[in-house]
Amino acid sequence: MDAAHFVFAPFLGYLWCFARLFIKAPSGRKRFNVLGALDAITHEMITITNTGYINSYSVCQLLIKLSDKYCDFPISIVLDNARYQKCKLVQNTAKLLNIDLLFLPPYSPNLNLIERMWKFVKKKCLYSKYYSDFEAFSKSILQCLAETSGDYKKELDSLLALNFQSFSKSQIITG
Repeated sequence: MDAAHFVFAPFLGYLWCFARLFIKAPSGRKRFNVLGALDAITHEMITITNTGYINSYSVCQLLIKLSDKYCDFPISIVLDNARYQKCKLVQNTAKLLNIDLLFLPPYSPNLNLIERMWKFVKKKCLYSKYYSDFEAFSKSILQCLAETSGDYKKELDSLLALNFQSFSKSQIITG
């Protein structure tokens, strides 16, 4: 589980030219926030979206949504140490819903699969794309997220593989 904050602004892919060239770009800095939980096996996304802020209430909403969808299964969620995810409200709600919260070590986004998903969404929806209005922008992001277990499944199967490097002997070097 993690949040992404997509900004309605230009995301240039590659740009190189000899002459001055004007490129259409949206103005403003309106944000489309997505709090998502990624099923590590099926790559299905469950999301809560807004244009304001992601906070502890948003996290609780997502926990309730997950509990309703997977009520017959044990639920464990891997998440980072964002303050709004570690607060008492979220921990009490998770306990009430019988959801295990597994917090990653600080500064280790590489261990959270959903970070790869956010990068994929930006690549598919934002880089080198122009949207005339915020509605089209947010609709494109939602459509991409809806296709994670559909049209994009084959691409995501290799990107979201559960291959993590592990070490049998760890050695701490001081110095």
